Amino acid sequence: MGLPRADLLAGLGRLTAEQQQEVRTHWKLWARPEQLAPEGDWRTWLVMAGRGFGKTRAGAEWVRAVADADPDARIALVGASLSEVRAVMVEGESGLLPVCPLRHRPLYEPSLRRVVWPNGAQALLYSAGEPESLRGPQHSHAWCDEIAKWDNASARATRAWDNLLFGLRLGERPRLMATTTPRAVPLLRRLLEEAGDDLALTRGRTEDNAANLPERFVRDIRRQFGQSLLGRQELDGELLEDVEGALWTRALIEQCREAEAPDLVRVVVAVDPPASSGGDACGIVVAGRAEDGSAHVLADASVEQASPERWARAAARAAGLWHADKVVAEANQGGAMVASVLRAAELMLPLKLVHASRGKSARAEPVAALYETGRARHAGTFPALEDEMCGLLAGGTYQGPGRSPDRADALVWALSELMLGKAAEPKIRMT
Repeated sequence: MGLPRADLLAGLGRLTAEQQQEVRTHWKLWARPEQLAPEGDWRTWLVMAGRGFGKTRAGAEWVRAVADADPDARIALVGASLSEVRAVMVEGESGLLPVCPLRHRPLYEPSLRRVVWPNGAQALLYSAGEPESLRGPQHSHAWCDEIAKWDNASARATRAWDNLLFGLRLGERPRLMATTTPRAVPLLRRLLEEAGDDLALTRGRTEDNAANLPERFVRDIRRQFGQSLLGRQELDGELLEDVEGALWTRALIEQCREAEAPDLVRVVVAVDPPASSGGDACGIVVAGRAEDGSAHVLADASVEQASPERWARAAARAAGLWHADKVVAEANQGGAMVASVLRAAELMLPLKLVHASRGKSARAEPVAALYETGRARHAGTFPALEDEMCGLLAGGTYQGPGRSPDRADALVWALSELMLGKAAEPKIRMT
């Protein structure tokens, strides 16, 4: 911490290979202050920061310090899935095995889902998608990675967290560290709302770790996402709040999220064409209906600043990829032109033109009700689409990213076609 990074790197050249390995794994020499465990009598340390901040390295180094100091430590490693725990938290570039010096490197036993240090300290691997696996085992410490990514279906994320807390009772000072890029999911919101003296919170941005990231990556990613909602969340580590009066809230969407869709009986691609190629995005959303009558959003294939030929090809590509039964396209802007460019992109494309006779909000309200009743779900995460959904307000106002909710409008057309029939939009004609 005392020497500048450049001086440390220069000094490495004068050391033997063994000494270099030792110095490179001396975390306090290289860590930024915010990557080190805070002082105080905290029980939970939450690191909520943007991509590339160094959250994983901070988590692995904290676990390593705990294991080095306490031979009796029993540490839970919890991630979104077992494969991610292994690939990121244990074996990843910033995971437990690479950050430990050779003289004190732990043994990873995949069949037992266990990491064992030479002094006897142990870490066990768990999936947050299997909450019951955390019911019963006892631990002295825990590292939970990307908690905002944990599966929220059937409240799995909160059940996994609660089961972990019940078992965190070994030793004199049980502690938990959580690392995550923020998303307004129920677990993270609850953790922040219940925050007291027991919670130590560290926030950070991608640029805080610029010295360890490729300069071009930092420049390009900021240029692409800037201060957009997605950029504020993924780069600046900002927890985005809901807009008062929005038809969708982030918590509602999280409640309706699933890992993958069931077997579907029908799939449609909905297109909301832009008024011009240099303006808004062309919203392209793929959704399907299951045998039980539920709707499932499958993909956001929207394209930005695209010519009619380009967005038509994107729609045709999505229809072919998902084996769509029909493409539904809003024809208020362009009418016959919309049909012609789509048919030029794919002559056999099943196409249905729809005409909006009501405002976006009025069309969206019955679709939002499908989410409220659990009849619509998202098979995956679609940040740009979901940002727009959460910006649509009852009464017609839009307070989301961009000038217009093109992606959200495409979603409304898709789910209206699948779930609401002609009653959703009476002015429909076939082409």
